[in-house]
Amino acid sequence: MISNIRQGYNNAFTAEKYQSFLKDIEQQHNHVPPFRIAESPVFVSKNLKNRIIEACEEITDSICQADFKEKTQGALDLSIEVPNEDDHTLFLQMDFGICKDENGELSPKLIEVQGFPSLYFFQDLLANMYRKHFDIPQNYQSLLGGMSFEEYRELMREVIVGDSNPENVVLLEIEPKKQLTQIDFWETERQLGIKSICVTEVLKEGRKLFYLNDKGEKTHIQKIFYRVIFDELLQRKDLKRNFSFKDDLDVEWLGHPNWFYRISKYTMPFLESQYVPKTHFVGDLETYPEDLENYVLKPLYSFAGAGVKFHVKKSDLDEIPTQHLNDYILQEKVTYEPVLAAPDGGVKCEIRMLMLWKKEWERPKLVNNLARLSKGEMIGVRYNKDKEWVGASVGFFEE
Repeated sequence: MISNIRQGYNNAFTAEKYQSFLKDIEQQHNHVPPFRIAESPVFVSKNLKNRIIEACEEITDSICQADFKEKTQGALDLSIEVPNEDDHTLFLQMDFGICKDENGELSPKLIEVQGFPSLYFFQDLLANMYRKHFDIPQNYQSLLGGMSFEEYRELMREVIVGDSNPENVVLLEIEPKKQLTQIDFWETERQLGIKSICVTEVLKEGRKLFYLNDKGEKTHIQKIFYRVIFDELLQRKDLKRNFSFKDDLDVEWLGHPNWFYRISKYTMPFLESQYVPKTHFVGDLETYPEDLENYVLKPLYSFAGAGVKFHVKKSDLDEIPTQHLNDYILQEKVTYEPVLAAPDGGVKCEIRMLMLWKKEWERPKLVNNLARLSKGEMIGVRYNKDKEWVGASVGFFEE
C-alpha cells in the first residue's frame, strides 16, 4: 500500500529468505502449520491506519451502548446460554476488507465482528519472524497503542493468568492437537506457562473443574482461556464430556462463551458506521433487494465460512424455512481492492484488528492485528493453498 516500501521489500525478497523464515517458525514448536503463511507482511499507511482506527471506534460505540445485551439476547435464544456472564466481552475482533471508497481512496469495510479470542500469540511470533528475516522499517509497528513486544506480552499475561498460578489456568479447545491453528496454542503455552486441554479432559466435582497435569495429578481449574467454537462443538456428537457448558460452574471464563454469539454475524444489523455494509436479517426483509448480485447470504452460525453464498439468487432465500429466516443475514457485498503489489500481480487483503477489554476499562483497546492475503474469491488461508504471496500475514502500521 506504500509504493516505495513495497518496492524495496519486493526487490530484497528471495525464495531462500522465505524458506528460512518458514523453517524458523516451524522450529519454534517442532510443528509445520497446515495453513499457508504469506511471503510478505502488509505495510499500512498512516492515512489508512487512521481510517481503520476510526472504523473500530465507531463500531465500538455500538457495542458499548447500554442496551447492547438487550438487543443481542436473541443470539443466545438460538444457542447455548452459559451461566455467570460478565458485563462485557474480554476479547473483541473486527475483520475489515481493504477496499476503495467513492473517492478512490483506500478504506476499510467491516466483514465480521467477533467477541472471541483470535491468534493473539501466534501473531506476536509471526511479526517478530518477519522482522527477523526481512527488512521491516523501524517506524512500522504491528502492535497498536505504542506498545513494545514486552509490554504486549505482559498485558496478555495479566489478562489471562493475572494473580493465578499458571497451572490453574487452561486453554480449552476441541482436540487442540488437531486444530489448524494449534501453533497459536503452543505459543500461548510457552508465553504463559499454561496448558492446552481438550473439553473431554475436564473433570467435574460439584461446581469445580479439574484436569490431570503432566504428572497425572488432579489439578484445579480456576480460569479457562476459552477457545472452543460452539459451531464445531455441536457437530461433534462423538465427544464425551464430563461437564456441560450450561452448568453453574466455579470458574472464571476468559472470555465468557456467551460473547461468541452476542458479538458475531448476529451483531452486524445493529451496527451503525460508515464502514459497515448494509446488513439485514432475512426475516426482517419485507421485500428482497432487486440487486441481489450485490449481496452475500450468510448463515449466522457456521464453521470456517461454511454455507456462505456469494452469488445469491431469489430461490436461495425462498428455500430458507420460515422458522429459520432470522438464522441468516443478507449483507452488502464488499469489493476488495488488490492493494498489495506482489511480483506476480495484485493481492487482496483483509485485516483483523485484535482488541482487549479489561474489566476496569470503559472501552476495548486495540492491541494487535492479523492479516490475510488472497487472490481468490474467499479470503481464508485454507482457500489459497496453491497460490503464492497469499495466506496468513500481519500488518505493520506506519507511525
